[in-house]
This record gives sequence, structure tokens and C-alpha cells, in this order.
Amino acid sequence: MESVKNAVNSASETVQEGLRGTSKEANKDVAKDSNQSIGTRASAAKDAVGDKAEEQKHSGKAEAHKQQI
Repeated sequence: MESVKNAVNSASETVQEGLRGTSKEANKDVAKDSNQSIGTRASAAKDAVGDKAEEQKHSGKAEAHKQQI
């Protein structure tokens, strides 16, 4: 039963990792867009850094759950 729980948790963390990666890429694109205001670009850059940290956190959690299966 515990291995099923770990498998589900691993899958969930992998999905979260993917969503953060997508968000990170979108924010990077906004940060690079010279048609955006400097405030918007700076905010997008900050958000991209946060998304990268969250992406790595979810990746680590997914790996930990895989190891417990």
C-alpha cells in the first residue's frame, strides 16, 4: 500500500515539476520581450527564478518518492 502511495506522490511531483518548467519558460519569454515594460520584464524574470527553484524542489521530491517504491 505504501508503494502505491509513493508512486502516486512521485507522479504528482513530476506533474508539478512540468508545470513549473512551463511557467518558467513563459516567464523567460516575457522577460526577454522588449515590447514589455521594464516592470513587467523584471517581475517575469523574478517569477522565472522562483519557478526554477520550485521545479527543482518538485524534481527532488519526485526522485525521493521513486526511491521509496
